Amino acid sequence: QVQLVESGGGLVQPGGSLKLSCVASGRTGDTYYMGWFRQPPGKEREFVAAISWYTVTHYTDSVKGRFAISRDNAKNAVYLQMNSLKPEDTAVYYCASKKMGVNITRPSDYGYWGQGTEVTVSS
Repeated sequence: QVQLVESGGGLVQPGGSLKLSCVASGRTGDTYYMGWFRQPPGKEREFVAAISWYTVTHYTDSVKGRFAISRDNAKNAVYLQMNSLKPEDTAVYYCASKKMGVNITRPSDYGYWGQGTEVTVSS
């Protein structure tokens, strides 16, 4: 069993930055991959970024060059640094974790989820 707790969301102006954090507790085998997903208002949950235990990273195209995912295995934590934020980045952001495996971009690939943290990009 893994518990995930996110923090760091809030209101930010377009062009601004936010850093999300997620701390995991439980079996490290279930946190081989840690990912960030988001759910914009009225839309489905979508993949944002993921990072493996050995820090191999993956991003959806719309955030490449603006967002950076990182992790600290000693702290069982994953971070999402979000820069140059746009109104279309507004969403509830969720941290998720999974065991080793091939598929990492679908919500159904992940077994554990945090409660979500809201990010609003607006002037």
